[in-house]
Amino acid sequence: MPISRIYGPDDFGNPVHRRTTGQTRARVTDAERARALPMPSLEWTPEVERATAHLYEKVKNVIPEIEWPFMAPYIKAINDLKKQRNAVILAHNYQTPEIFYGVADIGGDSLQLARETTKVKEKIIVQCGVHFMAETSKILNPDKTVLIPDSRAGCSLASSITGADVRLLRERFPGVPVVAYVNTSADVKAEVDICCTSSNAVHVVESLNSDTVIMLPDQYLAKYVASKTRVKIIAWKGACEVHERFTGDELRSYRAADPSVQIIAHPECPPDVIAEADFTGSTAHMIDWVRNNRPKRVVMVTECSMADNVQAELPDLEIVRPCNLCPHMKRITLPKILDSLIYLREEVTVDPAIIDKARRSVERMINLKN
Repeated sequence: MPISRIYGPDDFGNPVHRRTTGQTRARVTDAERARALPMPSLEWTPEVERATAHLYEKVKNVIPEIEWPFMAPYIKAINDLKKQRNAVILAHNYQTPEIFYGVADIGGDSLQLARETTKVKEKIIVQCGVHFMAETSKILNPDKTVLIPDSRAGCSLASSITGADVRLLRERFPGVPVVAYVNTSADVKAEVDICCTSSNAVHVVESLNSDTVIMLPDQYLAKYVASKTRVKIIAWKGACEVHERFTGDELRSYRAADPSVQIIAHPECPPDVIAEADFTGSTAHMIDWVRNNRPKRVVMVTECSMADNVQAELPDLEIVRPCNLCPHMKRITLPKILDSLIYLREEVTVDPAIIDKARRSVERMINLKN
């Protein structure tokens, strides 16, 4: 089913711009200092080497041995502090291997993280991802403390639309259900009927039993969903700044160099990229596809830290990396995670009225039966 129309911020008379996601990191405040734990030693010692040896075994194929003495003291300190703080660390698939395998308790795509955060027992959640993910954790755990190591870790998709835009869409299309990609702010989630991720977007759209659905904010995911369903999709003109940079010509050049190469792509990519792919799916589905098919050589068309994480798990796999890094995901680092646990910064807060409304759309997604 073709998309009938793609709307953007300028259609509603709003300025077209990227909102900032935070300010420069502030110095330690008196309140943070009062609740801070002592700074641990960050020296490379035999004790640190022994305590982290099993973790290096997981990443030795993607992290050079010479770099480990700089990372390992942070990893040990963070893992020790988690116990002191009664904290759990969630990491998205796009986090670097030293975070994903070194300190994360739970890793996965947005849907996996949303589901797992409902089961968390710890009092503090440290979200190693981008800001909308931390907001989602807070929406699902309003009584817990949710931290993000750098509040400037934003998202081009989340910053492309506001709750006010959703209200205007509803006025323009009365009665049409609205699906929001989970890559949206809490105020947007509060205005929609249900959320989705790239893992379940088609299922979510068809679950609404409507011949027309508004889908926002990713225009390319909307186009992909429209190609898989008879439901008419009204889309918003947002895009992921990482995935929209890939091109079909780029992938054709890989195939020309090696006709046997397998290409797997994320549905946030433009249609000409999807057309060249042998498989299209969410980050979790891409990982499962590689595990199950074990191609000799594969191109993973998504944020390239995920390729490193897959390579760590499957060292014999040859991965061609068309490397587009997410600048927001890369704001999350081991020193900032340590800083977050020591000073309990940067806390993510959401208005309780927004939480109550947004939780309905997120939980409706999580509880949707396969």
